[in-house]
Amino acid sequence: VAKTVDLVKAKGGKVTREAGPVKGGSTVIAFIEDPDGYKFELLERGPTPEPLCQVMLRVGDLDRAINYYEKAFGMELLRKRDNPEYKYTIAMMGYGPEDKSTVLELTYNYGVTEYSKGNAYAQIAIGTDDVYKTAEAVKKHGGTITREPGPLPGIGTKIVACVDPDGWKTVFVDNIDFLKELE
Repeated sequence: VAKTVDLVKAKGGKVTREAGPVKGGSTVIAFIEDPDGYKFELLERGPTPEPLCQVMLRVGDLDRAINYYEKAFGMELLRKRDNPEYKYTIAMMGYGPEDKSTVLELTYNYGVTEYSKGNAYAQIAIGTDDVYKTAEAVKKHGGTITREPGPLPGIGTKIVACVDPDGWKTVFVDNIDFLKELE
């Protein structure tokens, strides 16, 4: 993380939190901003097959969000931590251990029930073995389908698009079709 922070500085980037350990922990983090003002948290961890550590989504009801991601997406709750001093609670959700795969960090800030999405966030894409079953699970557990499951015109890859109860968009892509696209 320290080397990345030095590189960001050398290129004229903005560092909003210098590299250092998380309060009360040993994980080294830093915060940077790109030229458009978008913020990124850098995390130091051992080598993994996934270079992207996590994606944070702010949610208005953490228990509802955990339930949704467990039941609709098939993720598991990896850990949950409350931080009363800074008035937030996080839940790490994923398909595998945090140190080996990309995870979602669901963040609830005390008293905040809704967030403006702005125009910068587009979507997260996740692979699935069956877009049709995924669509049913999303509907059953409180999500909204924004593009019905089926093949994309001209490509043939099956997808389904949805938004969660907080309005965050996810596109599920058929695993086999996606691999065929890469050939």
